[in-house]
Amino acid sequence: MDLFEKCTTYTTAREMEARGLYPYFQPLEDTEGTEVILRGKRVLMIGSNNYLGLTTDPRVRQAAIDAIHRYGTSCTGSRFLNGTLALHQELEAHLADFVGKEAALVFSTGFQVNLGVISCLVQKGDVVIADKDDHASIVDGCMLARGEMRRFSHNNMEHLERVLSRINPAAGKLVVVDGVYSMGGDLAPLPDIIPLCKQYGARLMVDDAHSIGVMGKGRGTSAHYGVTDDVDLIMGTFSKSFASLGGFIAGDRDAIHYIQHHARSLIFSASIPASNVAAVMTAIDIIENEPDRVDRLWAVTERMRSGLQEMGFNTGPSVTPVIPIIIGGIEDTFTAWKMCMEMGLYTNPVIEPAVPPNECLLRTSYMATHTDEQIDRALSILGDVGRSLNLIS
Repeated sequence: MDLFEKCTTYTTAREMEARGLYPYFQPLEDTEGTEVILRGKRVLMIGSNNYLGLTTDPRVRQAAIDAIHRYGTSCTGSRFLNGTLALHQELEAHLADFVGKEAALVFSTGFQVNLGVISCLVQKGDVVIADKDDHASIVDGCMLARGEMRRFSHNNMEHLERVLSRINPAAGKLVVVDGVYSMGGDLAPLPDIIPLCKQYGARLMVDDAHSIGVMGKGRGTSAHYGVTDDVDLIMGTFSKSFASLGGFIAGDRDAIHYIQHHARSLIFSASIPASNVAAVMTAIDIIENEPDRVDRLWAVTERMRSGLQEMGFNTGPSVTPVIPIIIGGIEDTFTAWKMCMEMGLYTNPVIEPAVPPNECLLRTSYMATHTDEQIDRALSILGDVGRSLNLIS
């Protein structure tokens, strides 16, 4: 069999393109944060992870520009060798303080954080236990690890305890959960998970990719619950609230030191440029000095959520700025996406395997910089689409 046969027989995407229902790889020509230009048309964006609206903040932009003037456009090497700047270490100290841990370590992407951390910690004889709704990067990190991977039903504490109770007590154990689940917008119940981890001798890692800048006054899910000291590792990304690119892991000094010398995705990847580092540092300063920005994000979120629910939309278990509109079938979901786009509203259609069968949805997410007029417009368009497709009455 020719290795490329699978490529020539894959027709699903082209079939959707021919029907005008292909929603992916949409080429944005320009972006102002809450609005983007797509094929010459201005579209209201409610599908971005730019939760605090900092990607277009003049201070963040200027910090990145100044860093390029001083350091150039690339570090041209890995953190392990010639790619560490004093600026990286300054950011790591700032991040550790920001999330309340002893030390932090910066990676080139958030995906690489999960790949590197999980695979280097979970060795032969160890077990990693993951929520079934965990992000793909966590799943891939578990699959790369030399230890065994086990799953538990989403946020099901009884199932988690059954899984933990059946693991050899002598085995090293790592439980990994998302703080905010990126499709459902719900939270990991850390106050319930932590006692189980302590009872069965497991370490706990929380992926706060969608929590940093959002929960706990911007400091993440652990801060939201007041359990930072009981979470062993906090992971975060820069590509959302921090308006940049990259990721980090924070925890006890010894654990971070070990990861620094064993995580292959850190050691064998080029480090993030100084411009990305400077953008993150400026974003953190803004979050710390302008708490009203997080408050505004929540005001926008609750106004949107209540508006959708009053119209009769199913918004699932969301309690965060990630608000799914659950539709059901793939065809209706793609049709709803297309209608929204034609009316000037950008959403993200999500289908299996990212969500269970018959639970396809439009993933919407909100920014502190959305105006009241923009929220009204988004609700009006979604209402028209929902009624046209008999999703609401």
